[in-house]
Amino acid sequence: MVTCSIVIPNYNGEPFLEKCLRSLYKQQGIEFEVILIDNASTDHSLDFVREAYPEVRVIQLERNYGFSRAVNEGILRACGQFVVLLNNDTEVEEDWLASLYRHINSNELIFSVSSKMIRMNQRNMIDDAGDELTVFGWAFKRGDGEPASDYREGGSVFSSCAGAAIYRKAVFDEIGLFDEQFFAYLEDVDIGYRARLFGYKNEYCPDAVVYHVGSGTSGSKYNEFKIKLSARNNVYLLYKNMPFIQMLINLPFLVVGYLVKYVFFLRAGWSKVYLSGFYEGITHLNLVQRQKFRYKAWPHYWNIQRMLVSSTVRYIKNRMIR
Repeated sequence: MVTCSIVIPNYNGEPFLEKCLRSLYKQQGIEFEVILIDNASTDHSLDFVREAYPEVRVIQLERNYGFSRAVNEGILRACGQFVVLLNNDTEVEEDWLASLYRHINSNELIFSVSSKMIRMNQRNMIDDAGDELTVFGWAFKRGDGEPASDYREGGSVFSSCAGAAIYRKAVFDEIGLFDEQFFAYLEDVDIGYRARLFGYKNEYCPDAVVYHVGSGTSGSKYNEFKIKLSARNNVYLLYKNMPFIQMLINLPFLVVGYLVKYVFFLRAGWSKVYLSGFYEGITHLNLVQRQKFRYKAWPHYWNIQRMLVSSTVRYIKNRMIR
């Protein structure tokens, strides 16, 4: 019986798939299936997978629908009790899947568990140890650029990085799937936020180690595509999930956060792209479904606000140290 369904979204990922799939099929102790959702790749990705790994279930979409639609297609087809999302530009340790499975099984309120992601080409540095969100509206990768020997303790994170995380499938029926309006970027923070609004937890597992190239599909850390979508989706994220009263409380910090982002991209020569994404977010709010305010959920709102503040303190502290 399949326990975990591993879903890999793919778009022209042929250079990465051999290493990714080879490491996956070294996993032991858990019955799993692998589902590859292809966003109309134009390279030889599917030819390679079908020939070298015929056991992989391949779903070919007619065009590039983005990360969110791709993983949703995989979730809907998954046979396992748990869904594991994995980027194609990764390589996992042999006990990676078992570690994620043990962690999520430790508490029924855990919705997702994030892996310890380490840079593929700098294996002494962390890429992501779970995602956080601040009162400035900034989401950031916990541990990014810090020594890989750090972050040895598991525990709570605001949301899991969907590049390598396990999710409790049944919870999707309650909170919904990944928001396809996001296309890509911050969609994992959005679904983690939604899970917390319903009282679920997102956690980090230091024993689930995965090596990640990073920007394997988009091509670079900063580019027009990524900056514009991230700016737009940042607006969507807060509008969708944060109650108006909480938004008013955080408004001074959010204004500062957006101004700082603008100045950063102004200096980097990307200000017009950033403003274009921000404007699209503001003018297309009707495309996203806002979460209904629930009075009985006030402990969850309070807990989220507490996490936003503590994440902000940690972020500022880390920036000062570095």
